[in-house]
Amino acid sequence: MFNKIMIPSDGSKFAEKAEDVAIDLAKKLESTVVAVHIIDEKLIYPFDIMEEEGNKILSKIRAKGNVQDVKVDEVLIFGNPRHDMKKIAEKSHADMIVIGSHGRSGIEKILMGSVAENALKTVDVPVLLVK
Repeated sequence: MFNKIMIPSDGSKFAEKAEDVAIDLAKKLESTVVAVHIIDEKLIYPFDIMEEEGNKILSKIRAKGNVQDVKVDEVLIFGNPRHDMKKIAEKSHADMIVIGSHGRSGIEKILMGSVAENALKTVDVPVLLVK
């Protein structure tokens, strides 16, 4: 039923909770997890730093999957987290998205907007929102 469960993650505490829920669900359903980190094209940090941070976030998700014996595919892309979620879900063939209800706080949250809310409105697959 759910062969691929996508987890968009920004490394926040809400995203980490969503990662745990998604990996547990993938274990029970014998699904593959597609871990996604989007380097926000609007942020002004050096690309190398954002890429390194994204790779660390994805590595942590893969490690969680390994503990549960869940296969994790990693996707690191440069784009707009708010507007690219539907396209990423389609290209990764995700059957479901598990996403944290809130992202990072402070200026990054203001710049990114509500990624979870936009995912709920735009994607064509079920979305599980984790608080």
